[in-house]
Amino acid sequence: PDEEGRQRAKAETGAKRTYADYKEMLERESLDLVSVCPRWVDCHLEMVLACVEAGCHVYCEKPMAMRLDDADRMVSAADCGHVRIAVAHQGVYLPQTREAKRLVESGRIGTPHTVYAWGKQDHRGGGEDTMVLGTHLFNTMRFFFSEVAWMFAHVTVEGREIGPGDVRDGNEPIGPVAGDCVESYFSFQSGVSGFFRSRANSHPGDRPYGMEIAGQEGRLALWGGSPDQIFLYPYGGSAPSGPDRAWQRLNVETAPYTEGNRRAIQDLIQSIEEDRDPLSSGRDATSALEMILGAYESQITG
Repeated sequence: PDEEGRQRAKAETGAKRTYADYKEMLERESLDLVSVCPRWVDCHLEMVLACVEAGCHVYCEKPMAMRLDDADRMVSAADCGHVRIAVAHQGVYLPQTREAKRLVESGRIGTPHTVYAWGKQDHRGGGEDTMVLGTHLFNTMRFFFSEVAWMFAHVTVEGREIGPGDVRDGNEPIGPVAGDCVESYFSFQSGVSGFFRSRANSHPGDRPYGMEIAGQEGRLALWGGSPDQIFLYPYGGSAPSGPDRAWQRLNVETAPYTEGNRRAIQDLIQSIEEDRDPLSSGRDATSALEMILGAYESQITG
């Protein structure tokens, strides 16, 4: 509905037509794929269901929804309409992430037993960081180690456990959030244990945004917002320090985060042609959302 922004997008993309109302676009155009781009989660349900009703496959911004029943409705509608939903968890499409998974599966760090993940832990640390950025990490954790069997969590604000009065809206429309510190534990069906932490305004020396996978013979790290690098930490040698115990940057193919969008669209097209779920599907996004909202459920129920 923003005229100026719409005209700018038309010039950038070379689109022949623009619409102030997406519903009119869906009625007038014969479309195969639609990107639901707003990062404002409060409009995703309406937009995705309208696309599905029009018979369009969807590439949706993350997080897919603010409520699990909204996510379930989208997935169910897509199944009934025989269309695919992919969600913009770009990290799992990047070559460095896929190479990291190959290294883990090939035994490079021995049998994996634990995965650790940290949010950006800036001023959004806690509930908002968990929703906006944690969704990427949870989707990637599942990419490596499949479904979560069960979880528990501790959610606090200013050092005390959250109560009903601590629920607030995020800085952008992502639904209710709470807490300036979220610490979650996940037990994956594969037998791997998972830890996640987001603490507001964390110390600069804390672990960077990303994740580390620990195995019996070493650790593998994907650090940074891309994650644009992979590091290996072998356990070789008996001394607690030394040259054989330093992090080693691995020379693997990498691609910037923006490249993940292009590869996600390619995979979405292939998933349609091959009649399969996309690599980061609506079902996967729902499971990532469950890992987010499960933290509150655990804290509330004790």
